[in-house]
Amino acid sequence: MDANRRRFLGLTSAAISAGLAGCAGSAGDEAESSTESAATTTEADATTTAPPDTSYSVTMAPVGDVTFDDVPETFTVYESGYADMGIALGKGEDLLAVGNTARYYTDHVDELDGVAANTEPTQLLGDSYAIDRELFYELDSDVHLIDPQWLLNNGYFKLEESDLTTVTEDVGPFVGNTIFRRTDPWHEYRYYTLYEAFETVAQVFDRADRYEAVKAVHDDAVADVSARLPSADARPNALLCFGAGDEPEQFYPYRLSDRGTNKKQFRDLGITDALSGTGISGLSTNDRGQIDYETMLEVDPDSILLRGHESKTEQEFRDTVVAFMQEHSVASELTAVQEGRVFRGGPIYQGPLQHLFNLERFATLYFPDEFSGDLFSRDELAAAIRGEA
Repeated sequence: MDANRRRFLGLTSAAISAGLAGCAGSAGDEAESSTESAATTTEADATTTAPPDTSYSVTMAPVGDVTFDDVPETFTVYESGYADMGIALGKGEDLLAVGNTARYYTDHVDELDGVAANTEPTQLLGDSYAIDRELFYELDSDVHLIDPQWLLNNGYFKLEESDLTTVTEDVGPFVGNTIFRRTDPWHEYRYYTLYEAFETVAQVFDRADRYEAVKAVHDDAVADVSARLPSADARPNALLCFGAGDEPEQFYPYRLSDRGTNKKQFRDLGITDALSGTGISGLSTNDRGQIDYETMLEVDPDSILLRGHESKTEQEFRDTVVAFMQEHSVASELTAVQEGRVFRGGPIYQGPLQHLFNLERFATLYFPDEFSGDLFSRDELAAAIRGEA
């Protein structure tokens, strides 16, 4: 979609601009000229039918209403979970850029026949995490599936409201909501669940049918898993934290009880937060406190979910991080280490396809006596994405 066909609202739900008024005016002029030049032409013959209005609006906080004259083709995201939504709608090859390519994963797409993804998108983050406004111009995306308040409230991006206003006017609109966590103090507007946000993205691309088909696979999978879970008192709690490197000693704790979308699979499985009632606040904003193995031992969680290792396979993780913890003088005393319940923690940003694969992954890791193999049909999911369901 080239720029002269794009019409949209700005960063707030302001009045809709003139839109197709120019086209309608030229059609009327042509009809009037035809009538004047041929006196024998009937009034009915002189009437020119106006082109159909193909515009539509999509609403999402914090931006509000955004009106499109045509369906956008290319898109850019910050949270790669929104990229996964695009892939789930059959738009994977139209992705141009993500915030941080190190947090963008597409391995699961290889299991879905006929589904494609851009495996090498441009990274928005530059030196020292700054984002160059000019990059948005170079990308020339039809739509930015990004919460503008996320860009404005993280100072290291070095973006001002005027930057986003000009990008909106000159390139394409912003439609997005920060959904991966729910703890930022500036996020005083509505939050969206994973599937509420996914439905909005489907409206942007006018692909509600594919959204509904993917959601049907999701609903069946979650219902099946829920029906087979052990009783609540038989489900372990978990300490979710970030610890990079093969020999981690310090960790940034998260709260599993946060309703962010990257924790949906743990909620679906009834895994509870090991930090509840401990007084440890957890990583909630860009203010990052740390804990060590001594603090972890005071909590002694049933399981540990360690983020920062999604590029590893499960076996690679066990051969490095878990092996180190098993030999560590303090970490080896942890119940989770002794009972073999230290797992990779899943992606920071997560979309609907990743959630399905992670639901299956953690169901089989936590409850191997009940779950094994594929917990949903790859063929059915791929057909939904291709628009063939």
